[in-house]
Amino acid sequence: MTTSTAHDTAPAQPLPSHVDVIVVGGGNAGFSAAHAAALRGRSVLLLERGSADMSGGNSFYTAGATRISHSGFDDIADFIEADSRHAHTEVPAYSAEEYTADLVKVTNGKNDPELTRVLTEESGDTLRWLSELGLKYRLMYERQAYERPDGSFLFWGGLHVGNVGGGEGLMADHAEVAARLGVDVRYGVTVTGLLSSNGTVTGVTYRAGDAGVGEITGASVVLAAGGFETNAELRGKYLGPGWEHAKVRGTPYNDGVLLEAALGLGAVPGGDWSTCHSVQWDAFTDQNESNRELTNRLTRGGYPLGIIVNRNGERFLDEGADYRNYTYAKYGKEILQQPGSIAYQIFDAEHRALLRAEEYDMPGISVQKADTLEELAELIGVDAESLVETVLVFNASIDESVIWDPTIKDGRRASVTPPKSNWAAPLEQGPFYAFAVTCGITFTFGGLKSDTHGRVLDSAGQHVPGLYVCGEMLGGLFSENYPGGSGLAAGMVFGRRAGALA
Repeated sequence: MTTSTAHDTAPAQPLPSHVDVIVVGGGNAGFSAAHAAALRGRSVLLLERGSADMSGGNSFYTAGATRISHSGFDDIADFIEADSRHAHTEVPAYSAEEYTADLVKVTNGKNDPELTRVLTEESGDTLRWLSELGLKYRLMYERQAYERPDGSFLFWGGLHVGNVGGGEGLMADHAEVAARLGVDVRYGVTVTGLLSSNGTVTGVTYRAGDAGVGEITGASVVLAAGGFETNAELRGKYLGPGWEHAKVRGTPYNDGVLLEAALGLGAVPGGDWSTCHSVQWDAFTDQNESNRELTNRLTRGGYPLGIIVNRNGERFLDEGADYRNYTYAKYGKEILQQPGSIAYQIFDAEHRALLRAEEYDMPGISVQKADTLEELAELIGVDAESLVETVLVFNASIDESVIWDPTIKDGRRASVTPPKSNWAAPLEQGPFYAFAVTCGITFTFGGLKSDTHGRVLDSAGQHVPGLYVCGEMLGGLFSENYPGGSGLAAGMVFGRRAGALA
């Protein structure tokens, strides 16, 4: 759990009545905007709905992975922490063009081209900027690399760098930078609406515990308060039926109220309001929503190494369609559509040993283990004959002439329906394991439409004066899916841009 630090404001200290820049939301994007505005000499007030020990937005719950464009290890070596493994590590270059192609691929071309251009071209420089301010980064060996037989490491999937200490470390670093830059950070303040005069946004209304309700005016308001994923009514309205069964992975505060407030002042929606980021999430562990102790450890990202079956013992998706980074954010929706919104990741002993310890050795994990598939089926309440038949047909369909290699898209295919396009390996060696998963919703893809500097637009394509947006409230980058690590990258890039003008 996080604790209050020196920058926290004592509850008795009154909120200011006016500042230059009001930032609403204390996640990665909001703090990036606050830093940029403070560096320009602006007086900055950051209002965070959570108390100090519930702050950080969705950013706190992440693993800290940040997708940036770069030209290889030498290009990033100066801002990542030293590690003895570096001498035996291959970090492939990841160009802005590759980044763009990945966004186009996973969103089926529904990504905004100009927002994409800015994100892919500025991501590396923006991360370097944050590093220079005091944020700490490292190579994510345990999540994004496999050790090869010769003892070297190969990073894969375009995602290489993450924060030291994950999301908790990310937000602790942001808070320290904000304190040093003189940002006034207030916790436990719920912004309830926007003030406007003659079409110009002039401030916010708020509710703050014992301080009651009030108003704060400012020259600019930067909205960084997340989407609507915690609001069951809006999930049903925009995402459709069944989404009431999804588990909220991150902050409990992203209810969409400020999205609706901005739309009510003439802002227009941007991006895809009908889809979201959703993952395979521990199904039965106690406190499997907004868990600040386990955070991202409730994710189950090892599925390319095994198979996934529903309660009928049937496979229903291609576990090896692409690197995990390009499929994990859409497969939560697939789980939601299965009977009971439950599925099981199945591994044999050989491939269980390759799973990420941080996720699959989590305390209290939803897992069953048995020496045979029949016994495993009984433990998870799946018809044994169906599960065994699924596994046998899968095993028999594998092209074993292709060498299995998890460090590349190896093309080792299981020719069944649905196919497994890569990393198909027979499940033969007991004991066998079944990890129960459901749908965990992370954030919604729909938001406000803006230009590339975060200036919110109206129906005529004009700026709504005084109003900026960044983070998960910015619509237009993602639809149906997203490349892993691009959410934190977008937050820092467009947060910095908004703060540079606000």
